[in-house]
Amino acid sequence: MESAVERALRTRIITWVQERAEANGGFLHRLELLDFRIDDQKLPIIDYSRGIRNPASFESTLSIVSATDGPYDDTESGDGLLHYAYRDGDPWSGDNRKLRNAMTTGAPLILFRKEVPNIYTPVAPVFVVEDYPEERTFIIALDESFSFVPDIRHMPEPQRDYARRLAKQRLHQPAFRTRVLVAYETRCAVCELKHGSLLDAAHIVPDSDERGVPTVNNGLALCKIHHAAYDQNMLGVTPDFEVRIAHKLLAEVDGPMLKHGLQEMHGRYIELPKRRADRPSPELLAWRYESFGAHA
Repeated sequence: MESAVERALRTRIITWVQERAEANGGFLHRLELLDFRIDDQKLPIIDYSRGIRNPASFESTLSIVSATDGPYDDTESGDGLLHYAYRDGDPWSGDNRKLRNAMTTGAPLILFRKEVPNIYTPVAPVFVVEDYPEERTFIIALDESFSFVPDIRHMPEPQRDYARRLAKQRLHQPAFRTRVLVAYETRCAVCELKHGSLLDAAHIVPDSDERGVPTVNNGLALCKIHHAAYDQNMLGVTPDFEVRIAHKLLAEVDGPMLKHGLQEMHGRYIELPKRRADRPSPELLAWRYESFGAHA
């Protein structure tokens, strides 16, 4: 049973992580996680050198880190669950004991996806729902309800489908946002607004399309209004990075938001990431611009 003190502390930490990440634009920097303090006491939220954080005063694991090598988490299975390998050493003590205790008590954990060096996307809460000693693996789920599945390796398809949709919502979309906003130095490509909490990662080719992969060159960092305008084909970006506003909007007369927020963007060129590999694909922009042209 998790103590009331540990449970309250864990809740405060998870809340802080979620709020701080959203203020940044969906991610946290390594130093702010290592320098975290609560009641004037330093309590790092990640470990300095390992992929698991087990504070000495905690009976259960606080956080785990998963590095990513591609657009999706490399520990994720096709059923939307995460397979987290035992830590080295005795499977029944140390880090493994505290992870197992999290499963027993139902304590929520923070999963950090390390997208790029020193940048972490938090996913919280997550839960340890199964332990397979013969495979030296714990199963991590994004919903506590999976704790009550009798045989998680043989879930019926409706539950698998739910897990996959949940993974897309809670793992893939936040990770895509992090990679895109970091590439654009946390600023809107159209208007250069730099408030992370007001920025989104817009897909050029929608993720509902098979070509809409969650890679940075299929994304644009856009503020909320320009993202909405882009999705509704009120704003377009040409293959050579020029911003175009739909003719019907250019002809309208309205308040300052229309004038300064949209009409004055017509003819501007978007701000591009410094790394050429992160810049939006002209081919994907051309595909999307056709749709804009049909509505403009």
